[in-house]
Amino acid sequence: MDLGHAVSEINFVAVLVAALSNFILGGLWYSRALLGKPWMEASGMTEEKAREGNMARTFGVAFILELIAAFVLSIFIGAGSDLHFGAMAGFYVGLFWVGGGLGVIYLFEQRPLKHWLVNAGYMTIAFTLMGAILGAWS
Repeated sequence: MDLGHAVSEINFVAVLVAALSNFILGGLWYSRALLGKPWMEASGMTEEKAREGNMARTFGVAFILELIAAFVLSIFIGAGSDLHFGAMAGFYVGLFWVGGGLGVIYLFEQRPLKHWLVNAGYMTIAFTLMGAILGAWS
């Protein structure tokens, strides 16, 4: 199958829902109610530093990147898959590709294990959820 054919079979509603799920999960994951405080401690982020950022740009660009990730994951999963295959593919991508890549970077940057656990945990769950959505709707 060529790339043009793969793109023509993408369910763009599923891509949008998958990206939204990632966006919502991130909001919950990094909230004060869940892992916001451990993440801030491990990353060196402070409330003051967070307020200094351009939040509209940060959230806007983050959502665009999540759309791109969902789009490419949809191509990777392919048409005709199912919820189980999509979830497993997303899990492997999140834990081993994204989490593994973060792990290598964090080793060289000498970041704390807690920082990797929070971020790689989020990515693993986010990609598993996106993969499940994309697989179920393919």
